[in-house]
Amino acid sequence: MRHLKDFHYIQAVVRAGSIRKAAEDLNITGSALNRRIQHFEEDFGTQIFERLPRGMRLNPAGELLIQHFRAQLSDLRRVQSLVADLDGERRGHVSIACSQALAPYFLPTQIAAYRTEHPGVTFSVQIRDRAAAEEDLRTFQSDLALVLEPAHLVDFDILATIDQPIHAIMRADNPLTQQKEVRLRDCLDQPHVVPGRAYAVRHMLDAALAGTSRQLSAVVETDSFDFMRHYVEFENAVAFQIPIGLRLPTGLTSRPLAARDIAPGALLLGQLRGRSLPVAPARFAQRLASLLQDYAVR
Repeated sequence: MRHLKDFHYIQAVVRAGSIRKAAEDLNITGSALNRRIQHFEEDFGTQIFERLPRGMRLNPAGELLIQHFRAQLSDLRRVQSLVADLDGERRGHVSIACSQALAPYFLPTQIAAYRTEHPGVTFSVQIRDRAAAEEDLRTFQSDLALVLEPAHLVDFDILATIDQPIHAIMRADNPLTQQKEVRLRDCLDQPHVVPGRAYAVRHMLDAALAGTSRQLSAVVETDSFDFMRHYVEFENAVAFQIPIGLRLPTGLTSRPLAARDIAPGALLLGQLRGRSLPVAPARFAQRLASLLQDYAVR
């Protein structure tokens, strides 16, 4: 791991996209950073960046190298957490990529409860759509992913899965509240608010309507589920979301969409296939896998 400092500099250039911006972030001179990168490339035996007119980006060799660095850092974190456990101190860091629906209530509740027992464990939570969450696992940006309907599952090792129906969110005075479950066609007859195409809920809605005469005709499309929930307070419209952790303000309610119209989606907890997680992420994953069963559709 003698090149950890170099990796720190390389990561900064990757994030910033240029030597100048990365040097500003690192609070060093651009010339010093450029020399450090060049010396590393000389030691490594090949260039790892493409020098472009307006910045720098990793070339294929650089992509392979940064994957290697990230794997080494992951292994180092795992050993550090094992050593901490030997001392009787539960420490470590857990990084999670999650769907928006898990962010407002479910994950904050579970993380706070875990930290009550293990205050030495820290967390980072990245809100990701279903494809980006898998990419986070692949590039070691996240230890765990908790996402609805992952896009590929090629490198996704499933730790737990539960079904989640799509719920229609509406005002309490909406006539559809008189039904225990609502038909998708009835929702489409009203003004409706939908997420963008990158999100699993939108993918499920589009798939349900494929081959039918109906289509979405949203009054608003957004990448914010919070926006959708709040929007229906101001217009008597219908929004869509999975129910896990869903808490609605007074005046709003939700009903499940009929399963014959749209099948429940799979909410998956997973990690990168073949990766040995550090102690803290592995144990938090075990807890999440158990807790998720309480949210399974009964």
